[in-house]
Amino acid sequence: MSDVTVWAAFGAGIASFISPCCLPLYPSYLSYITGVSVSDLKSEHPGREVRMRTMSHTLFFILGFSVVYYTLGYGTNAFAELFSQYQGLIRQLSAVLIILMGLILMGLIQPRVLLKEMKMPLRMKKSGYLASFIFGIGFSAGWSPCTGPILASILLMAASEPGTWFELTTAYALGFAIPFFVLAFFIGSTRWIVRYSSIMMKIGGAVMLLMGILLFSDQMTKITIWLNSITPEFMKF
Repeated sequence: MSDVTVWAAFGAGIASFISPCCLPLYPSYLSYITGVSVSDLKSEHPGREVRMRTMSHTLFFILGFSVVYYTLGYGTNAFAELFSQYQGLIRQLSAVLIILMGLILMGLIQPRVLLKEMKMPLRMKKSGYLASFIFGIGFSAGWSPCTGPILASILLMAASEPGTWFELTTAYALGFAIPFFVLAFFIGSTRWIVRYSSIMMKIGGAVMLLMGILLFSDQMTKITIWLNSITPEFMKF
């Protein structure tokens, strides 16, 4: 597994977090899992109690969606290993689907069925840590037109190279979790990121398109080996 590919999965996790489907709703997510009002969360100077509450509940929320991501990653790897004799075909089919996902994020194609949001309907009466954990599961066990194509692309990359699912899933989960956790402390500073989230998504879609083409032509290994050779040691996993 190339370090560069792992970094790409990490970047995909960040792209999922800053997507227009997630980041603008971020204060509402935090309010739901913590019980703190949106106005208090959006305050430029939230109190220490509010910060600690949001960060602790965010940790359990992150654990919840990580369970789903690891389950999907393991299942994808098991499927790829079961049909390992068709690895070349799986790689090409995965590449085609990654290209399609990239085109969707860039807005060049808009299939209606993939532009609908499908989430588990969870209604929690209490904002305890278990509720935050369960809400994290419900948040990730569904499809949104922004984050769905990105996560699907990471799983398809894992399917194209069995045995890489753990590294890719971990990198993706960390890419999503770290900004989610950090902004729980700096909750009042998210407004400027929202302004550019759509542009960032299109850039992410273009990167996915390029990676899909490289994967289909079986040039991904050559490119990542070269990029890995020029990557500083401190940036490697």
